[in-house]
Amino acid sequence: MRIAILGAGPAGLYLAYLVKRRDAGAEVRVYEQNPADATFGFGVVFSDRALEFLTEGDPETFAAIAPHLQSWTDIALVHRGERIRVDGVGFAAIGRLQLLQILQARARSAGVEPRYRHAVADLGEVGDADLIVGADGVNSLVRRSFASQFGATTTYLTNRFAWFGVAKPFDTLTQTFRATDLGAFNAHHYRYAPAMSTFIVEVTEATFARAGFDRIDEAASAAACARVFAADLDGRPLATNHSVWRQFPVVRNARWSFDRAVLIGDALHTAHFSIGSGTRLAMEDAIALDKALAAHPGDVAAALAAFETARRPIVEKLVAAANASGAWYERFADHMALAPVDFAMSYVTRSERIDLERLRRSSPRFVARYEQERGDD
Repeated sequence: MRIAILGAGPAGLYLAYLVKRRDAGAEVRVYEQNPADATFGFGVVFSDRALEFLTEGDPETFAAIAPHLQSWTDIALVHRGERIRVDGVGFAAIGRLQLLQILQARARSAGVEPRYRHAVADLGEVGDADLIVGADGVNSLVRRSFASQFGATTTYLTNRFAWFGVAKPFDTLTQTFRATDLGAFNAHHYRYAPAMSTFIVEVTEATFARAGFDRIDEAASAAACARVFAADLDGRPLATNHSVWRQFPVVRNARWSFDRAVLIGDALHTAHFSIGSGTRLAMEDAIALDKALAAHPGDVAAALAAFETARRPIVEKLVAAANASGAWYERFADHMALAPVDFAMSYVTRSERIDLERLRRSSPRFVARYEQERGDD
């Protein structure tokens, strides 16, 4: 089988590795417009159980990733200067470039050498591939080429956000909320290496306008955000890496494949970064597609149909949670009117999948604090 994969992010690299590992005779070509060492942002985060899918089906890749993970078992929210810890909500993180380098090495170990600095402008360039995989992200050429056939839509949330980094290791994933004269600010921050953390700043549309972020460059934006969060950063500056302000794109497709083309990862669906599932979804898409191809050798149409049938219910459940989380953040400035413990409860139940009884089992210390403070009212 001849497979052309557009995009050498986690989805594309991992799919290339899986296919070639299973079928050494497959011709797998990966096209990536950026250099091998290029990446955007800083670290990526996974929920605490998000990598369990690797432990059974691919322990070698898990063993390659695990030593580099920074992990923690609680999260924290800072509101009105008060820090509230929520126990039992574990996450792990790794530098995005480090993860890509691991997956590049896995692909090469199976005999796949991605073609970097190779921007595909038209799908005709991939030749007579039996299967074309769009693992090319939010701005997917594959999706755009067959937008009507996929039933593709992209809408945007109103908040703006920018990815920064800081040379400070936070002990846990923390959400810090600040009310300023310019409006409401939120920072999502977590360590992804022993001495480095991701620091995503999110603002409302009104704050974005009042702060003039549309009129200043990324260095000035970083300096302005560092002033807002100076106490949290211990005065350290924010580092930039393509740290432009953007609105979160909600990518959806009514159909996942057309003819010999299929979408995976962010090209197929996006999940709001607040739930830490984007990279997990991408890699699990790759696993599901490889399994479908293995189950239907030589029958691309049947494989693509099986891929969507098996995978769609799982994706839709996670995407629904991401949508609910994104909707909460769209109104985070309004939620800041709540007292800190009520604010924290609103946050942890934002996905609409956790009620108080379930939370009592998973986060007993937080619930005990919540009930104690509520009882004092």
